[in-house]
Amino acid sequence: MTDTRRSQPLRGLRIVEISSYVATPLSGMTLAQLGADVIRVEPIGGAVDRTRWPLAESGTSLYWSGLNKGKRAIEVDLSAEEGRALVGELIVSGGPRGGIVISNSERYPELSFEALRARRPDVIHVLLTGRRDGGAAVDYTVQAATGFPLLTGPEEVAEPVNSLVPAWDVTAGLYLAVGLLAAERHRLLTGEGQQVRVALEDVALATAGNLGYLAEAQLSGTPRERGGNYVYGTFGRDFTTADGGRLMVVALTARHWRGLLAATGLTDVVNALATALGVDFADEPARYRHRKVLGELLAGWFEGRTLAEAESALRTARVLWSRYRSFTELAALLSESPLMGVVEQPGVGGHWAPGSPVVMDGEQSPPAAAPQVGRHTGEVLRSELGLSAQDVATLRKQGVVAEPVNPGTAE
Repeated sequence: MTDTRRSQPLRGLRIVEISSYVATPLSGMTLAQLGADVIRVEPIGGAVDRTRWPLAESGTSLYWSGLNKGKRAIEVDLSAEEGRALVGELIVSGGPRGGIVISNSERYPELSFEALRARRPDVIHVLLTGRRDGGAAVDYTVQAATGFPLLTGPEEVAEPVNSLVPAWDVTAGLYLAVGLLAAERHRLLTGEGQQVRVALEDVALATAGNLGYLAEAQLSGTPRERGGNYVYGTFGRDFTTADGGRLMVVALTARHWRGLLAATGLTDVVNALATALGVDFADEPARYRHRKVLGELLAGWFEGRTLAEAESALRTARVLWSRYRSFTELAALLSESPLMGVVEQPGVGGHWAPGSPVVMDGEQSPPAAAPQVGRHTGEVLRSELGLSAQDVATLRKQGVVAEPVNPGTAE
């Protein structure tokens, strides 16, 4: 039966993924959750990121499982010419919706865009590089190279502070998915294939430019300073309550600001301060310039109340806020989120995992388990390349593809 769910608009699209770590696996998973058939190619024994922390008690990587949900996986000896030939054949096959590969490596000449295009002119080759010139880089080195760690962290800290979130990997993964879909759209219209290249460093540089950081540095003689948890250009910061709770509060608009003052009973005090300073706090830049005195006024209000009391007051206001939560606290609430679903992941067991955050006309793709090493090797070789069971057995005997991890359940 044909899958006609609106949450699966990419059904019929077949993508071969040769990748590791964050950006390219995330790209493939994003497309898989929207219905694409993503076949992940791994070397014998699994890719290098198969054991990356955090791990389940069994040693199964929760990181790897999280980034590879809903894919099919084959296990091939890429160091052997026969293995690379097999993968090349898989890439160029697949009919009109096949012929697509996404990778973060230019290691194998046989799997390059030029080599694949010679075999299939409409091939789409999507490649992640570290730098535009093909040089190596990872998220954490790109962070260092593009300025953000020098603005992150408490005001009194002089050293760079990297983000724990690999933001450039995540952003690059989504750019890769967009580039792939744009190339596939072009192919549908013209019949032409192409190579799509995304450099991790370019993604960070583009973001710094798009958000105005680079223009500010070029045009202003005053470098931006660290602001701690203050929100640049508006009013927002964290506050501590009498019982040790902590909240983040942001007032982006004049309406937010009025709501925050009304909720805290500080309207008259702040109006008097505005008169004394000769400013209008309905003006966003004014709130930012005087953020510290305003912040101290509000901090006194929060410090005199419990977290529950502060939350109750903020609920009545049109202001943006949230209390700070740990991952442990968040994990206890996952069953309440419509994004989450229970996945039975081999080596991990049942746990709540996210489906696609893209909601298509009210439908959302639910999460699916990530594949074990070599789980679909035989299945893919037979269904996609037309190999017989004997052919697959011969390849396994030659070591070109691997035996399944769990012979009773894998292909």
